[in-house]
Amino acid sequence: MIDVNQAAKLGQEILNKQMSSLSKPFVYEDTAYHMPVSYALTGIVVHDPETAKHAYKLTNSNPIIATESLIAHSIATKGREASPYTGFIADTVIRKLGYSLVDGSILGLALVVGSPKSKDAAAAICRELQEKYMLTFLAGEVISALSNVGVKVGLEYRLIPLGATPKYGVHFVDIIARVAMMFGGVTPGDSHRLLTYATERAKAIVIVFPGLTPEEIASTDAMRVLGFPIFSINGYEGGEWIPVSPENAVRMGMEKKGIRVTVTAIPIPMGCSPAFEGKSIRKEEMYVEFGGGRSPAFELLQMKPQNEVTNGEVIVIGPEIDKMKEGSAQPLGLIIHVAGSMMKKDYEPVLERRIHNFVNYGEGSWHVAQRDLIWVRISKEAVAKGVKVEHIGKLLASKFRMDFPQLLDAVSVTLITDKEQVLIEKQKAETVYGERDARIRGMRDSDVDIYYSCTLCQTFAPNHVCVITPERPALCGAISWLDGKIAYEISPAGANQPIQKGQIINSQNGEFDGVNRFVKKASHGEIERCSLYSIMEFPMTCCGCFECIALMLPEVNGIMIVNREFKGVTPSGMTFSTLAGTIGGGAQTPGFAGISKNYILSDRFLQGEGGIERLVWMPAQLKEELRKRLEKKLLEKGIPNLFDKIADETKAVTIEELTKYLESTKHPALTMKPLV
Repeated sequence: MIDVNQAAKLGQEILNKQMSSLSKPFVYEDTAYHMPVSYALTGIVVHDPETAKHAYKLTNSNPIIATESLIAHSIATKGREASPYTGFIADTVIRKLGYSLVDGSILGLALVVGSPKSKDAAAAICRELQEKYMLTFLAGEVISALSNVGVKVGLEYRLIPLGATPKYGVHFVDIIARVAMMFGGVTPGDSHRLLTYATERAKAIVIVFPGLTPEEIASTDAMRVLGFPIFSINGYEGGEWIPVSPENAVRMGMEKKGIRVTVTAIPIPMGCSPAFEGKSIRKEEMYVEFGGGRSPAFELLQMKPQNEVTNGEVIVIGPEIDKMKEGSAQPLGLIIHVAGSMMKKDYEPVLERRIHNFVNYGEGSWHVAQRDLIWVRISKEAVAKGVKVEHIGKLLASKFRMDFPQLLDAVSVTLITDKEQVLIEKQKAETVYGERDARIRGMRDSDVDIYYSCTLCQTFAPNHVCVITPERPALCGAISWLDGKIAYEISPAGANQPIQKGQIINSQNGEFDGVNRFVKKASHGEIERCSLYSIMEFPMTCCGCFECIALMLPEVNGIMIVNREFKGVTPSGMTFSTLAGTIGGGAQTPGFAGISKNYILSDRFLQGEGGIERLVWMPAQLKEELRKRLEKKLLEKGIPNLFDKIADETKAVTIEELTKYLESTKHPALTMKPLV
């Protein structure tokens, strides 16, 4: 057994010597937060031996600061570790995880480090963490141990392999530090607020197997200051590490941090967890696929009277998977009938969109798109374990009942794989889709007196309040006005609350006295006023989960948009990551706004500044994604030529190039009222 206190003391001495040997500049790429832990604790931009030693001294020789700098220095000297190791994780990935950290599909964070004596025990722990909605990071021999027993690791499985040795566990801490600065309003250098945030809001635990060096023990032990309990499995004694058996590690960790989850096993031959939601099933990995342009496929959820729905019933009409040729594209009709005294017809499309999530919860099933555009795959590995089409139905029936127990009394699923029958039922479904669209189409902000809030992200951005209207979806793009309305009906005490918009203060900017009152209260008095349609005057706050950022470019009197998928530098001179770091965390920043992609297509899009005619630049990928809908919108507005006048990175990378392009195309923004 190794004494933790003695090993940590020795490790500190080793780290002191290693810090004195730093010799060249170093930096983490793909982040606006420099060395994130050092930056969060001290406010110092660490990029070379001198600044690293200064930060190290200011934190009383914190082992985490030393490890962070030493790893970055090693990368600068030797390069990054090869796949499967992620190493330092980019800001854009952290922001993508942001919504999962607040919507309940991730309940907490775990770091597992060291060299397990039993590969099966390590696999069982990590499977349990996945099943209990924990986002898990790995460092050391535990990664190869999992791979050797067939456990898949990677961002898409929420088992994230940081590095080959336990020292890479420091990236777990730099993620917490960045989440605090991105979403929690923690100012770099405010160490007290960071430590408070990490202790109270980051539901994080550390599980340690044997095999750590003294300096790795020192760095791991220092994580206790952030409120992370450390659980030791075989090999350590003394200090404040908590000894546990492999069977009890996850349970005790979650209890220690107050993480509550009730998981009911679904009787199908594959794992089922949000941990699998981000995975992909590539063509060479699939056994069979449905839809995706290769075969007819659709999905439909409808309510029925109670006596017409047999709870848990799953029916397959047509061939089962054992009758399908490997690699083939088959037809699929996925029909779900639900019943419940509180269920309403308006809820149907909202629940129907959960099919996407639930199918992706299956370890061997994959789903994209919706309605009659769906694309579903089942992997070879899953079929080898006995998964059939029927099991997709059982997964869906179970998850709908689990996730909506107050709303649904009965759920039945019919899966059709007979092509002729699929085509018949698909036509019926398209009629239903049209009826739904007709109910929502044309709804305007002026048609309703009530908007809806979303404060899900206050878990990480305590003062952020998203205001959702019929013409302005939530900035994450995940919640529409109708979703907010239905969410409130389903859960009156939840994160989506009604907002009486009240009297108009400024119709052009979208400022209402009722909205202001609500936002002031919900932001704990931090935000006095909020304009829904303006980027310049009292714009809505930003959490960090936004799909896009809109910002003013005064040099060309216009507005540019950048989406999180874009990795390059924009004409503003900043990347998405840098911009996001500037405006996130619940801040209200005039000239900047977090927005959803669909808001770009709204008649209310930045109405206060003149609307879509102000749009001068957006990435080519986003422009192409929106092309058909945006061209239609511009045609309706009588400005069909504007689409080609909006620049992208192929036309302009710098502000000077953008100016020349806009002048050559006679973009209308150049002659509009000055923004400033």
